[in-house]
Amino acid sequence: MLKNFFILCSGADTQILEECSSGEQNKYAGIGATVFFTALMAAIAASYALYTVFDNLFTSIFFGFIWGLLIFNLDRYIISTIKNRDSAIDEFLQATPRFLLAIIIAVVISKPLELKIFEKEINQVLLEQKNELTLSNQNQIAEQYNPKITDLQSQISMLQSEVDTKETEVNALYDTFISEAEGTAGTMLLGKGPVYKEKREKHDAARVELQQLKTDNKAKITALESEILSLQGEYKANVSDSQPIIDNFDGLMARVNALGELPWLPSFFIFLLFLAIETSPIFAKLISSKGEYDFRLEDVETTVKTWTIRKVAERKLLLKTDNDINNKVYTEIADEEEVTNYKRKKARELMQLQADSFFKNQKSAL
Repeated sequence: MLKNFFILCSGADTQILEECSSGEQNKYAGIGATVFFTALMAAIAASYALYTVFDNLFTSIFFGFIWGLLIFNLDRYIISTIKNRDSAIDEFLQATPRFLLAIIIAVVISKPLELKIFEKEINQVLLEQKNELTLSNQNQIAEQYNPKITDLQSQISMLQSEVDTKETEVNALYDTFISEAEGTAGTMLLGKGPVYKEKREKHDAARVELQQLKTDNKAKITALESEILSLQGEYKANVSDSQPIIDNFDGLMARVNALGELPWLPSFFIFLLFLAIETSPIFAKLISSKGEYDFRLEDVETTVKTWTIRKVAERKLLLKTDNDINNKVYTEIADEEEVTNYKRKKARELMQLQADSFFKNQKSAL
């Protein structure tokens, strides 16, 4: 049962192969097994590749199965169309396009499996790329808010500087009227005289201005700080909203690119493995000499070809003979006087009908 199934997978004519020896049947069963397991690996590889895209197991398995059937049909077609010929050049020419197609199939099959085999290494590369993207994204978003925040902070510094300057001025006035009272500066007179009162009043007025300036600037600084907090909140919100996009940066294309950053030699050997699997049936057909099945198939094909050529030649001869007979018959009839008189009579009647019709048309027009 299994042997018959693999023979069916090889694309061989089962009716012809049943008449061949067991060795010949085993050869094509081996070729069919290679075709089947290649398609099976293609289905598994496609299912994994599609799973990274759809994140749905059943959808991935379904389309992977369809892809496996497609590869199975292509491989079966390639093997079934390769025939052993007497000339090595003819065999090479017929195998070249099929070999190129086998290379393409090997690449398509091996790449998803490489993604699975090197999954841990690819995840590490993707993690590094995500970190770089996260930092780059934060910097790009920060460029939208940092100038505004810097400007607001500069305004806060200016307001605070105004308060500090005024406070320094008040402290200086305080030292002035205290020194005047102690007699260590100014008039150098101990006690609270008119000069002391003047300087004290000037200090008190400046202190009132300082308190008012502190109140006004504090309100302005509070408003500016609130605006800064609002901008920082928007910045964090934008970073948070864009982060899921970066976190999901692990699709099929991203993984293929990450695989390209890994050392190429392991991937190359995996590709060679699948290329060997994919092309082994082709080489098996080309290397092996003509067997019993090939001779029987050639016998069937040449029989049909010879029979078809013979039928075509007979039809051409029949057509030529029929044309010759028709020409001879019509030539003899044309020479008969009875036929000539009959044709003359009918021609006369036709001309009379044409004349009557023309007369009626002219009369109706008048």
